[in-house]
Amino acid sequence: MSTIKGLTRGGESWEPSFIKALDSDSCIGCGRCYKVCSRDVFNLVEKEDIDEDDDYYDEDEMMMTMVIEDELDCIGCGSCAKVCPKNCHSFEPVVAPA
Repeated sequence: MSTIKGLTRGGESWEPSFIKALDSDSCIGCGRCYKVCSRDVFNLVEKEDIDEDDDYYDEDEMMMTMVIEDELDCIGCGSCAKVCPKNCHSFEPVVAPA
């Protein structure tokens, strides 16, 4: 099986990688990937397992984290990874059906 590849407008070979997972332990809930994604792949939710020793913890504020809401809407542009300060996203190419 091979991965699906395409071409850039300039004719260069391009292999899109689509969102596979998001490390919620590393995520600081900044919302940058949510804001840059035009496909509504992500959603910002309240963090449930809060580490009170975390530098970002403030007992007066809700701690937020990003989750993958709809991975099938990902177009493989990689914008979310480019804006993430914590490198929370992991990707994989799509394998072409046999």
